[in-house]
Amino acid sequence: MAIAKAERLMNLALCLLGTRRPLSKRELRESVEAYLEAGSDDSFNRMFERDKDDLRELGLVIETVESLDGEIGYLARRDSNRLPPITLDAEEAAALGLAAKVWQQARLAGAASGALQKLRAAGLPEDVDPYEPHSALEPRIPVHEAAFEPLMLACRDRRPVVFDYRKANAAQPEPRLVEPWALECWRGHWYLAGFDRDRGAERVFRLSRITGKVRSRGSRFTAPVPDVVTVRETVASWAGETADRSALIRLRTGAGYPLRAKATGVRELGDGWDELEIPYGHGLDAWLVEFGPDVVVLEPAELRADVVDRLRAVAKG
Repeated sequence: MAIAKAERLMNLALCLLGTRRPLSKRELRESVEAYLEAGSDDSFNRMFERDKDDLRELGLVIETVESLDGEIGYLARRDSNRLPPITLDAEEAAALGLAAKVWQQARLAGAASGALQKLRAAGLPEDVDPYEPHSALEPRIPVHEAAFEPLMLACRDRRPVVFDYRKANAAQPEPRLVEPWALECWRGHWYLAGFDRDRGAERVFRLSRITGKVRSRGSRFTAPVPDVVTVRETVASWAGETADRSALIRLRTGAGYPLRAKATGVRELGDGWDELEIPYGHGLDAWLVEFGPDVVVLEPAELRADVVDRLRAVAKG
């Protein structure tokens, strides 16, 4: 009779928590009785990968370690899987409930519900309903990119990834090998911050420009992960937020409200156009391209040239 899955997961967790060194798949297969019943290597591999993912979803931190001879091993350190007692007052519980509600219409709906169940077990006040409507506004975070979920898991598990990325001024995507650090939503778009191995430096990637599948690589991080990953600040600096001069643009009437909010001066030109003076910093050209035919750059000439180059690249792609 096949051993129940819950017992199999428990045995695997005990093996990973009880070892002082990484255990290979072969060693784990010999240690867990249910794996010995697997008919073939393929069926064992599928079962093990599912079990490993299930344990991680339950909160177990499983490390993947590559030995000197290239063999992959797994372990769950006790200090990484020990939490202090959790106590929440009503206000803290409400804040966590609101955060979970944000994800109910997104890809993390299942994870959010599971997290709330764990919080209930850890002492979440029973009289607090995290899903009780507190206002007429319903907070949501849009997640449409297929790359979001695999990148979120890679950030959590500290696993390098490979994906094809098309820059705004490029006609074709290029492969990137990245050590992912953190994801953040900014101006309705998701961004990934991480260490680009080929370029040997920190980079920020917009998820909507990732093409194809995100593929994991079974190796360690080679660069230290910052204590605080400032995705928003990095993206803002590349989007013209840290400006040191001004640009003059024509903007179609009734369009480009984010640009109007940043404008330091607005003048009506008539015929459905306005003239705006806006802060100009590094990366402004990439932002202006998003508004398409509603924006015409008047000056400076270098900004106009950069926007034209980006539009031509998009047209070729």
